[in-house]
Amino acid sequence: MTPSFRLLAKRRFLPLFTTQFLGAFNDNLFRTAMIMLVIYRIYNDPAQEAAFSAVAGGLFILPFFLFSALSGQLADCHDKAKIIRVVKTAEILIMIAGAAGLLLGNIPLMLLALLCMGAHSTFFGPIKYAILPQHLDDDQVLPGTGLVEAGTYIAILAGTIVGGMIAAEHAAIGVLLVAAIGWVAGRQVPPAPPLTQDAGVDFHIIRSSIKLVSDTMHVRRLFLAILAISFFWAQGTILAAQFPPLVKNVLGANQDVATLFLAIFSVGVAIGSIAINRILGGTVSARCSPVAALVMGAFVCDMWWTAHNWPAPDGALRHFAAFMEMPGSERVMIDLLGIAVAGGMFVVPLYAFLTTTVAKAQTARTVAANNIVNSGAMVAATLVLASMVHMGVSVAETLLIVAVASLGASYLAWKLHKACD
Repeated sequence: MTPSFRLLAKRRFLPLFTTQFLGAFNDNLFRTAMIMLVIYRIYNDPAQEAAFSAVAGGLFILPFFLFSALSGQLADCHDKAKIIRVVKTAEILIMIAGAAGLLLGNIPLMLLALLCMGAHSTFFGPIKYAILPQHLDDDQVLPGTGLVEAGTYIAILAGTIVGGMIAAEHAAIGVLLVAAIGWVAGRQVPPAPPLTQDAGVDFHIIRSSIKLVSDTMHVRRLFLAILAISFFWAQGTILAAQFPPLVKNVLGANQDVATLFLAIFSVGVAIGSIAINRILGGTVSARCSPVAALVMGAFVCDMWWTAHNWPAPDGALRHFAAFMEMPGSERVMIDLLGIAVAGGMFVVPLYAFLTTTVAKAQTARTVAANNIVNSGAMVAATLVLASMVHMGVSVAETLLIVAVASLGASYLAWKLHKACD
């Protein structure tokens, strides 16, 4: 087995890794700067803030639901490296609009840019996994998948920290610079020509989506893997949307602590993504995923209990030092780290499973089908979250939804392990 980090020295992997890293960084730099701007400088109402976080998350995910079938077909029928160059060019144009929204404090313009960045990620998403079996040896796919996933969350960490700490005006400049650097990196990705002679692409969004999901989900092992991954992303959607309101309105802490929470979550997923490759020894297997899902749910339950019993905020929001003096602050952060590490260990083998159990000519379509189902689950989770907030359910209590979903994810991963390992 090639050690994971050695792949970073190879041209067939490093440009892709760099392009993905910069794209994820820019997504989160812009999204975090936008959310912090709206929650801490524009809105001043807990219900509005929680609803905005949920809507922002839903808008980013919606293009995955609408355009994943098209992106999968294009990636399997055309050179993946050429598609990357087109997508990275589009990112520059999108970030021009996003930067203008940040400078003007224009919420509709910022949400439009966020929606378009979701479309950008939709067309890049199948490629970042489907290109790995084409460029890497069989025993390098799991390490490569782990590095891509870890790099994604380290980029989320960096983008979250930067977006949470700098002014909106500086963030506007940053997103443009990163988009330009990502365009340069994308042009270095080696060619990945199509492995099928079928050049037909169905541009009918609904028909092609239904066909793609149907053709993929009737295979039992793919059905179980995709559903398990969907549970994970539904849980992650709720957690990510609720972190800023949880920190401000339940824990009574300021923007720096909200940024810290998002950073801890990103680091944890990265740790889990790398650790699972060591545990499995490079073998693609779901045997650890059921336990990882249960561990994740246990940490979520403990976080809910701590938040439920947290003293009601009074007065000014606490800065980091004051927050750390509160009883239970370390427990909250340990819970958060545990959730993230277990989540990374749960999902990485399932992504590697998707790309190694189908023909290389079909990998992008398989990942695209997964993205459609995942995005549907995430949009559904967003709607449930927004409805519960509207009905007066507290931010802390929504964490219980995530804990219950862990049981379903564990069961599906166990069924996949029994069926395939």
